[in-house]
Amino acid sequence: MKIRTHLFWIVWLAAIVSSSAASSTTAKPSALDPCESPVAVSKSALRQAGEPDLIERACELIYQGKFESAGELIKQSNQDTPSVSALTKIVEEWKAINQKRQSARENAYREQLAELEKLKAKRSDRLTASPSGVEGKDANDVKDVNNKSLSRADQNDVNDIVALLSVVARASEVAGQAQKEQLVSDAFVKETFQKAIDKAAQFEVKGKWLEAYTTCYYWLQVIEPNNKAYSDYAEQLLDKATIAASFQDSPCETTKQRYEGVQKDMFVRAINALSLNYVSLIDYGQMTTKAIERCKLLADVLEGTSLQTANSLSAQKPNEPNSPISSKPLPSEPNKVLSLSVDSKKLAAWSAALSGLKDEIGQTPTGFTKDKFIEVFEKTLALNAATADLPQAILVAQFSEAALAALDPYTVMVWPKQVQDFEKMMTNEFTGIGIEISREKGLLTVASLLPDTPAYKSGLDAGDVIEAVDGVDTKDMSLTCAVHKITGPKATRVTLTVKRDGEEKPKEITLTRDKITVPTLRGWQRTQEGKWLYIFDEPNSAEGDSDKSRQIGVGYVRVTSFSGETSSDLEKVLNELEAAGMKGLVLDLRFNSGGLLDSAVEVTDKFLKKGLIVKTQPGPGFGRLPTYAVAQEKGTHPDYPLVILINSASASASEIVAGALADKVHKRAHLVGERTHGKGSVQGITHYPGGGAQLKYTMAYYHLPSGQRVESQEAVKEQGRKDWGVGPNVEVLLTSEELKKMIDVQRDNDVLVQSDRNTTSREIKKHTFEETLAADPQLAIGFLVIKTKLIQADARPVGAEFAEARLKNPKSKITNPKL
Repeated sequence: MKIRTHLFWIVWLAAIVSSSAASSTTAKPSALDPCESPVAVSKSALRQAGEPDLIERACELIYQGKFESAGELIKQSNQDTPSVSALTKIVEEWKAINQKRQSARENAYREQLAELEKLKAKRSDRLTASPSGVEGKDANDVKDVNNKSLSRADQNDVNDIVALLSVVARASEVAGQAQKEQLVSDAFVKETFQKAIDKAAQFEVKGKWLEAYTTCYYWLQVIEPNNKAYSDYAEQLLDKATIAASFQDSPCETTKQRYEGVQKDMFVRAINALSLNYVSLIDYGQMTTKAIERCKLLADVLEGTSLQTANSLSAQKPNEPNSPISSKPLPSEPNKVLSLSVDSKKLAAWSAALSGLKDEIGQTPTGFTKDKFIEVFEKTLALNAATADLPQAILVAQFSEAALAALDPYTVMVWPKQVQDFEKMMTNEFTGIGIEISREKGLLTVASLLPDTPAYKSGLDAGDVIEAVDGVDTKDMSLTCAVHKITGPKATRVTLTVKRDGEEKPKEITLTRDKITVPTLRGWQRTQEGKWLYIFDEPNSAEGDSDKSRQIGVGYVRVTSFSGETSSDLEKVLNELEAAGMKGLVLDLRFNSGGLLDSAVEVTDKFLKKGLIVKTQPGPGFGRLPTYAVAQEKGTHPDYPLVILINSASASASEIVAGALADKVHKRAHLVGERTHGKGSVQGITHYPGGGAQLKYTMAYYHLPSGQRVESQEAVKEQGRKDWGVGPNVEVLLTSEELKKMIDVQRDNDVLVQSDRNTTSREIKKHTFEETLAADPQLAIGFLVIKTKLIQADARPVGAEFAEARLKNPKSKITNPKL
């Protein structure tokens, strides 16, 4: 089952977290201290250039992220005009941001080196304290879940390894290349790397896949992201841990319930549907190989975890529970014994049979067909029935997941039990109580309320700890399980046991579930009444008026996903902002993983008068023609400056919007932030599998207006390239600490609390415009780009189109344009 996929964003964001996305928050030294080559401008050229031409050139450099070069150009001009002064201030503001970030990096590096020395000293002291110079068991030996002795020294080793690797990871993130090379070549660090690998091997022997991952390979791939051996092994360990977790009963469902409704005929029908509709030619041989490998992995896990199960996420995840470096969800259903017990001899026989089947596949001539694939699928089921005799539904689910993953990460079976959650994700609608939840310090906590919902009307408040749901303790309950327990059919009731700061005893609150629609638009801050602020204010710096604020006319809209309501909701917000005199707009698509294609097209169309928005190109096949979405002039909003914020979690529909508006054909927006996720494909949904199951499959690739295809991260990485997705015009890479600060401030500004909130409750701080910008370098620099656009517009004289033409073609012989 796609347990890891389903948990990805819930776990990552709730933990301030970690996807499937990637370790894209790691900053590069050049992002904070760009090695720009200042623009070479001759004095004669400067004398010939008028102010408008100079402003145009300087602004274009800023739009490429070359602030320092723009500053050099302006400095050499010797012009003293309002526009030049304003641009000079923009460059100074960028330098201040850059210097602050660089100082923070240097301080962080020094702090991690100091922490490294402490760890060395701690290790030395422990060895010195041991009479033999070697640590051994003491009277306080502890037991693991198998009741096997785990010495205090072993536990110390694990703690020391994780502490050291986390320090190296953080130091590497902010280090220059030479510093990083020196760091990983340190004898103590190299010794710890080897200890981590050895310890992981010991955990694997005991079937502790998650411990092997979190103690060792999670950190090694963070420290050395280009080491394929580390990343591949980490992926395999996660696969094993996920398989083990799928056999654990939870407070929400048993293993039997989890696989309920899974039938082999559904998968066969799905394969037939794919053969007609998939975006490209299908490599059935690769699908077969991956599926058999998963089955062998399944046998290994069942044999290795017959008595041992993956421990809880809170006990196993890397170092700090809210580590922002993490980008992978960790499978967990805490402290549960595997609900499936299989004889080891039967498992061994099945594993041997699978090995023989794999060899047979390897000897098959080229041209592995769909029929051959289905034949191997049927044969795998028959071998299982004759040996291990695992429940067929489990084997069908595991086989299908691996086979479809060999095509791409987005083609998946949606089994009957998963359909409800899948439709919630697609529509942003569900029946529940109207809260956002997270885990804070291991406790299930109300992160925020939604206005006009059962939760808000009940008196439930942000910061409340949910100790039980309908009497079931939440201590060992995953976030996914908690969501299942709290949501349910409309008009049904759920009772929460809630503990609030400042109150001695918990209390029970019973709520009646109702239809909840989660809005996909957010502003930069939510008011006490639950309304969003979509326009920025800043203090008036005029003398004698420092305690007042003034609107600066820059709007901010965060789009969390693209649903059926996104376009109409955005239309209302834009109309309000434009009526209020908005001068520019920041559209924040960070962490927006996509949604409906039609919604993305409608949003893009609001900012374009004409021309292509996106072309979707299906795969080869009779009658499969490309489709084109074209902008309509009616309803187009004014051509004010537009900046779009993107990061590695901006995917799918987000890439269409950002890519189309920034495309060289339109040049309607400037992109600030990081390269997007790189999905590059359009998915369709079919009910053809039958029995209540669905197939989500990749049906087309999409191309930007200029014809450029948005390529997938997986395919591009295989070619050794890094130009997947959509790249920013102005690159601003965040360190993990910067990312954490940004999300913390954003979360505080997002929270809705009760209007009559008890003063003894945990304080919820709302951050000012300045504090928000200071905690979010991507937003701050995006804001500078918009201010630059406004300066450029003010500096353009009548006939500015001539200056723009000269900028694009400096050799133009036109000297007297018709005005």
